[in-house]
Formats: sequence, structure tokens, C-alpha cells
Amino acid sequence: MKTTRRRHTTLALAVLLLTAAVGCQEPEPEPEQERPARSGDPAPHAANARFTLVASGDVLPHSSVIRQANADAGGSGYDFRPMLAGMQPVVARADLAICHMETVYGANGDYSGYPLFKSPPEVAAGLAATGYDACSTASNHTLDAGAAGIHRTLDALDRAGVRHAGSARTAAEASTPTLLRAGPAKVAHLAYTYGTNGIPLPEDRPWAVKVIDRDRILADARAARKAGADVVVLSVHWGTEWQDAPDAQQLRLSRQLTEARTDGRPAIDLILGTHAHVPQAYEKVNGTWVVYGMGDQIAGAMVNHSGAHDPRGNESTIGRFTFAPPAEPGGRWKVEKAEFVPQWFDVGSHRVVNLNDAPDQSAVRDRIRQVVLSRGAAEDGLVMGK
Repeated sequence: MKTTRRRHTTLALAVLLLTAAVGCQEPEPEPEQERPARSGDPAPHAANARFTLVASGDVLPHSSVIRQANADAGGSGYDFRPMLAGMQPVVARADLAICHMETVYGANGDYSGYPLFKSPPEVAAGLAATGYDACSTASNHTLDAGAAGIHRTLDALDRAGVRHAGSARTAAEASTPTLLRAGPAKVAHLAYTYGTNGIPLPEDRPWAVKVIDRDRILADARAARKAGADVVVLSVHWGTEWQDAPDAQQLRLSRQLTEARTDGRPAIDLILGTHAHVPQAYEKVNGTWVVYGMGDQIAGAMVNHSGAHDPRGNESTIGRFTFAPPAEPGGRWKVEKAEFVPQWFDVGSHRVVNLNDAPDQSAVRDRIRQVVLSRGAAEDGLVMGK
């Protein structure tokens, strides 16, 4: 089956160019282990046994981003740390930090942007240096370089010490829940995508990328609980590109997933959305926080479906959720504080900017805040954090 870019069929490529990723385009320029608990972590169920989780949107290195990483490395290699440094204080302070690695990695200088992405593997080291502990890796671009791209990506994340969920090198890896340590809690991270841009899953590797299916998600969530997860976090690559509002599938699936129960508690404790390229609303659904879309954390200057440059493609949020333990063992860990941090990728400097630190970008910050709160999240306690 299709394990390299060369072997994609003409039909698959045509579907790709028609359906994927017009919204992903930029204009041409002139071993399975839990992370150990942090020092001083309290015992589970202690009164102060809280943990904070942060999550951010799509890392989508276009050609201009790759060139900048090369320049930041002095022309030899690639360094993505400077791009992300502006959000490092927010990310590194969390007990658990999750990113979304939308693209797969190339090798030996064979790197590319839109439409078939192959990113330098040094992206993984940049994410680790910023403080990320794990990334979702299921997206519409996960098969851009076939099975080899998945292998390179997960191998590089492993070398950097960044865990991953959503794609797999083996059937055993695909069926094993990703369990992470967050202070005293054990967190399962699950990840799925709506599709793969018309590129079919390899016949001999149908498990290579997890595709959204309600029953499968719930079965995996229940398996994670049986494996010892206190909290189940779901990353979903979904929605309609360039649409601020969640679409019908997002609304329907979020209701179905948040109403499901396992042993008397919700099957899913937090939903994190990616793919739309623009920030979307946060909402509490059936008592569970849903982030419909976080936007692009890293991307080149973005072109929307009308062919126009759209600055919203470089706007995003970081979600920050503080979980408190149940009063009794076996109960639900509840979000006692929900926050969003507005951010912006400056395509001039190729730097991620915390908009709380950029008073000259107050209009961008205010637009993001309006969208994030558009479904009544403020009434349920969501606030803008720093």
C-alpha cells in the first residue's frame, strides 16, 4: 500500500488537493512509560492533590516556518525553540502539557510544506524544550508520507521524551492507551482524526491512524479506565476549516461523548479540538469541558478557501484546566478552574506571542476572547488567564 509520497495514487492525490488542505496552504514567499511524578507531588486523594493541564493547537510547519527554523539554527540544522519560547512559561509550569503535532517528519533534508507535509524531526526537540509532555498525532496529514512518516515522527518524539497518541507503528502500540502522569493523577490521552485527506489507510496497517468513531472512542476510553486512568483526555481533529462556530458533527459528537458513563462517572473528562485553523468556542457540555478548536499555534501565513490571506489562521488559544481529586476513591476528578490563554503566531518574526504580553495586539486578543466565549463559557466559569 501507500508507504511513501511516490506511491500515492493519482486519485488519492486529486482527492487530497480538492478536499484537504486548501486551508492548510500558505502563499509562496518571495518505549511505553509514564512520566515520573514531579518532586513533591502529594498522594492521590489528598486535599491538595490538584494538577494543571494545558493544551494547545496545531503545529503546522509550512515551508516558511522550516526556513526560519533553519535560520534560527544558524543555517545548519533546524531549531524550533525560539519560535515557541514566548509560551514556554505557560507550558512549562503545567503538570501536564499536550500539543497537537499535525504533520509527520521527513529525513535527511527531505522536508516540505503544503500540500504533503514532511517536517524536520527537530520539531520534537523544540516541543520538549518548551515543556510539552505529549502530543496528539492523528490528523488529516498523518499519512502524507505513508507508514514511514509515522515511524519517523513517533521515533523522533520518543527520542525527545514526548509521548504521543493517535498514530502507531505497530498493532500493539495502537491498542495500548497512552498513560501520563500529572502530579498524583494518571491521565489517559486518546486522539482521533476525521480522515486522512483521501489517502487510504494501509491495508496491512489499518490501525496506523485512529479515525473518529463514537463507539471506538468510548471503547478505548473504557479500556483506559481499566488500565488505571483517573482522567481521560480526548484530542479530536475535526470541524470545518475557517469556521469560527462548531459544526454539526462537533456538536453532535461532543454531546454523545460527554453523556456517556463508565462505572458511574463520565467516560471522557476533557475534549480538545484541532483542525479548523481558527480559534473556536469553549463550552461545558453535560458537565464536561469541550474546546471545539484551539487554532494554529505554528503555521505560515495562511490562505483561506477564498484564496485570501486570513490572519485568523495564526491565532489560537492554550486551554488550561485545573483538576481537583474526588472526595472518595473512584469518583470523578473535576475541573475546578478553566482558563484560556490567547496567543498569536507573528509571521513576520516567526514567533509565538502570548497576547497578554502584546498590548499593541489588543484587537486580536479581544477577537479571540469573543469567539472563545461565544457559547456561554463565561457563565460556567471560564476566564482568560495569563
